[in-house]
Amino acid sequence: MNQPSYSKTLNQLSFEDTKIAFSSKSDFKLSKSYWIFAAMNQIWIVKLGTFFIKLLLFLHFPIKKLIKSTLFEQFCGGESIEECQKIITQLHNGKIGTILDYSVEGEESEKSFQKTKNEIQETIRKAHIDSAIPFAVFKMTGIFQIELLEEFQTEVGLAEENEAAYQHSKDLLIDICQLAADLHVKLFIDAEESWIQTTIDVLAYEMMEKFNKDEAIIFNTYQMYRVDMLANLTEAIATAETKGYYLGVKLVRGAYLEKERQRAHEDEYSEPLHKEKSATDHDFNQGMLVCLQHIDKVNFCIGTHNEASCLQLTEAMHAAEVSNDHKHIYFAQLLGMSDNVSYNLAAAGYNVAKYVPYGPIESVMPYLFRRADENSSIAGQTSREFALLQKEVRRRKTT
Repeated sequence: MNQPSYSKTLNQLSFEDTKIAFSSKSDFKLSKSYWIFAAMNQIWIVKLGTFFIKLLLFLHFPIKKLIKSTLFEQFCGGESIEECQKIITQLHNGKIGTILDYSVEGEESEKSFQKTKNEIQETIRKAHIDSAIPFAVFKMTGIFQIELLEEFQTEVGLAEENEAAYQHSKDLLIDICQLAADLHVKLFIDAEESWIQTTIDVLAYEMMEKFNKDEAIIFNTYQMYRVDMLANLTEAIATAETKGYYLGVKLVRGAYLEKERQRAHEDEYSEPLHKEKSATDHDFNQGMLVCLQHIDKVNFCIGTHNEASCLQLTEAMHAAEVSNDHKHIYFAQLLGMSDNVSYNLAAAGYNVAKYVPYGPIESVMPYLFRRADENSSIAGQTSREFALLQKEVRRRKTT
């Protein structure tokens, strides 16, 4: 293992340092973020605002400029890769990498699949020439019909008449992964719903076996709110070691809780999720430690805003004498959230990146609505963000 090289000693790491957390924000930007989270801290405002934004967009009212200067600016990098450059530079100045995330959703035509493939490849090329971008990322549903992914993992498998369409999308996937391998750009495959995730796993492991022989290029995502995921991760590590390829791992808690529970209820099957959040937290933290134990052949990124998990990993790294900046370990958060985690980790010498969604405003709105809903529904998340912004506003007024 690498010898430890700390830019801060472990006990100096604190997520309460708002001066570091918001160092990139001018007083004006800080004030704007303050009022956005003040509004999001009120559930009724979120629900009412979401309703009216959807209505006004449907009626073609000219509100895109307002959206772009508020919610979009807080949580997105721009409408194109070029527009994201300002955020990429700003994050890089804070020693934080960028993960460009083309966040267009809900399109399933062949034309949209080709456009998504081309856009993903552009993010890979951008990452290749810009060291400030350590990863590229995409969703399988950007290039596959959801119905095909779902059908593949049923007991009967793909119908013969669907095999050509499935293979066509798989060819798009191979083209994307081949480019990433050729340019040595690490590529996250995001997790999705359980009824298509097994297919995604099969494809991801096939790509890893093909492209991860010399380094981790392809990364699969593990949603630890699933009861089977810790065992799946352990098995994936063992398989990678047996077959002789590097395993790329992104750990998250999970993003489809309400959809999973609703579908399980409607189709009358046992939901595949932990009943208690504490069980999810346990498996997430165990997953981190398992990856750390296999650090020579596992590259992993923890995608989390959970401060306790981040601290636990830093402590485990310290105990194992793994350097803060070990090239196989990354921490990641979403743009516009948990800057106290991102910037303080980066200041302490850890590898940190922000997910930076981008795309046309109307196409990215589903992502923005989810951010508003999730911030409101996650216990204490918005309040925590708002309290930290309040603290920094007060600090600047008194210094």
